[in-house]
Amino acid sequence: MPAHSFEPIRGKLERFCFTSENLSNTLGDPNEREVLVHIPIGGDGPLPCIIYLAPFTGTGMARANWRAFSETLPQRHERLVREGKMGPAILVMADTFTSLGGNQFIDSQIMGDWGTWLKEDLRKELNERYEISGFGLVGKSSGGYGALVRGMLDNCWDAIACHSGDCGFELLYGGEMASTVTRIQSKGGEDDFLKYVRDCNSLAGDDFHALMMLAMAASYSDGSLPVDSQTCILDEEKWAEWMAWDPLTMIEDHRTLPPTWIDVGDADQYHIQYGLRRLHARMDELGLTHEWEEFPGTHSGIDHRLDLSLPWLHSVLTSVS
Repeated sequence: MPAHSFEPIRGKLERFCFTSENLSNTLGDPNEREVLVHIPIGGDGPLPCIIYLAPFTGTGMARANWRAFSETLPQRHERLVREGKMGPAILVMADTFTSLGGNQFIDSQIMGDWGTWLKEDLRKELNERYEISGFGLVGKSSGGYGALVRGMLDNCWDAIACHSGDCGFELLYGGEMASTVTRIQSKGGEDDFLKYVRDCNSLAGDDFHALMMLAMAASYSDGSLPVDSQTCILDEEKWAEWMAWDPLTMIEDHRTLPPTWIDVGDADQYHIQYGLRRLHARMDELGLTHEWEEFPGTHSGIDHRLDLSLPWLHSVLTSVS
């Protein structure tokens, strides 16, 4: 089993809250969010800022929580600095959870304008509180997708790192529509399913999966699935709205990215390796320089990949400052 880290946090952990109208949403989620910042010992003067974007059902602040036979993200940060693999950074872990269970870090009338919040509001708050020499994004799964898409859409990120980020929507989401519809219809439809989720004391795995698909619908379209609820026949117009947010589609119109890191496990259970392989090949065809690695592993238990991406981000961010 992996070793457990008993190492105390020796640097600074700071928390603050702020409110943004950009997070106005139809879910009733709060506009005020808490942000946790970690700065290791020796982190003085202007520093690169690395913002961690959480996966679905996660939030940035959870990465500072104690876990058995593991290490927290601040512990990892301090260890990498202590081992000389990277210098100190301003590591940001924000509460980005939504009542649909997650966040794709794009603007949504239903969930809030999370993309605008990242590039404008969070950066502004951080610049007012800290001396920052450059901004980077890192995340896994939905967080990796967020890093990749923000790198395509915004011009304010100096480096991005995507671990197993959502890509290749036909395989990732298309094959899951039938099981999702079956679960949702068992509760009476989308509205009744969401009410069931709100009132339920304990959610099953199938519930989380169906909720994730509805969160994707709220991110990419009007909140409803792009299939008929009785026949599961694809609604081509609505599906096109989803596909417009696939990085494989977006790369054709958004070819200016900051330095980019992409990796994925070769046995990802959500089949993301196939989409990211295609993205990697297309970026090569377009002459878009990026770091690429496919490693032995699945979608789970890949926090160890941060041992590579965090030092890489720090190196790039300090070189552009």
